[in-house]
Amino acid sequence: MRDTKESRLLLVLLIAIAFALITVDIRGGEDSPVDGARQAAASVFGPIENGVSSAVDPIGNAVTAVRDSGERHDRLARLERENAALKAELGSDDRNRSRLKQLDKLLGVAGKGQYGIKGAQVIAIGAAQGFSWTITIDAGADDGIERDMTVLNGDGLVGRVTTVGPGTATVLLASDPDFTVGTRMEAGDELGFASGQGDRPLRVELLNGKAEIKKGDRLVTFGSQADKPFVPGVPVGVVSRVDPSGGDLTRTLYVTPFVNFSKLDVVGVVVQAPKKDPRDTVLPAKSKPTPTPTVTVTVTPSAPADGPDQPEQ
Repeated sequence: MRDTKESRLLLVLLIAIAFALITVDIRGGEDSPVDGARQAAASVFGPIENGVSSAVDPIGNAVTAVRDSGERHDRLARLERENAALKAELGSDDRNRSRLKQLDKLLGVAGKGQYGIKGAQVIAIGAAQGFSWTITIDAGADDGIERDMTVLNGDGLVGRVTTVGPGTATVLLASDPDFTVGTRMEAGDELGFASGQGDRPLRVELLNGKAEIKKGDRLVTFGSQADKPFVPGVPVGVVSRVDPSGGDLTRTLYVTPFVNFSKLDVVGVVVQAPKKDPRDTVLPAKSKPTPTPTVTVTVTPSAPADGPDQPEQ
């Protein structure tokens, strides 16, 4: 259509009619005379709008994702931090549960032996005062700890106190080569002296060279005069090897300690000795050997391959 005077007048007329229809529609509300026309238009153009919306939505979603990516990254980083903190808390709970288990075993040993103990925690390991097998505990003179006191844990003999400070003390471990303790065989009176050999089994010299000892026999501490440095009845270890008797005055044994000296955490210092020797009551219950299953094979006689012999005709 060319831009003429008539076309401009027609455009003005159409605009005026449109405004008039809008005014009538607004004033009519729900009873508007043009409502039917509007619904018809909606039925025609609605599917087209939905199609256009479906085509545009992925683009809009992508833009929204880019806009929210910073917020999502922040949320992810926050969740990762919370997850790491939760793992650390769970790890701490596991450690606390382990310590509670160790403390429970320690109290069980103290109860059986009637030892008055002061609980402590290992805070350092390594060389101290020239010793190579030592630990430092977080209890000292202020806690009633004195030199030459027995140290044990829930498994057995750990060592003896050598140096005491106000809030800490140094313990010489039973595995140290300079460590020696008097021992007694379980269910007997065979006495000896156990010495540390570092990460190797303890070496025990029995006073009786003809003593009948076998692998698996167990030892406890014999005790010292005035119960220092060792109280009696503390589990020491299990015999792992016995040297053949060669007619010597003593007999050599090798003993695996009950205590794992590389995994020390909760220990107890015996501040009050038992009124009487507990003998073997502190030793752990012996584990029952697992029975070996036996297999019985029954042989069933089979018929001859050629069948029964036939009588000659």
